[in-house]
Amino acid sequence: MAKESMKAREVKRKKMVAQYAAKREELKKAGDYQGLQKLPRNSSKVRLHNRCKLTGRPKGYMRQFGISRICFREMASAGLIPGVKKASW
Repeated sequence: MAKESMKAREVKRKKMVAQYAAKREELKKAGDYQGLQKLPRNSSKVRLHNRCKLTGRPKGYMRQFGISRICFREMASAGLIPGVKKASW
């Protein structure tokens, strides 16, 4: 389980990216790199990191489901994810 402060920091970054997206796009089209540097660092989309919706784990994230591989395995074994079953051949 990730620290609550790390989860909160990621949420804060997402809000900031959304807030400055239009301004950032406008500055990029104009080629104003000095203006881009004056924007907050966390307003850049590159600084976002995918985290598990349930535990906040940053590694082993499965984009299609929005959860980490560990949560995915537990939920799939319990039959909580529709259309997913254990492979056997």
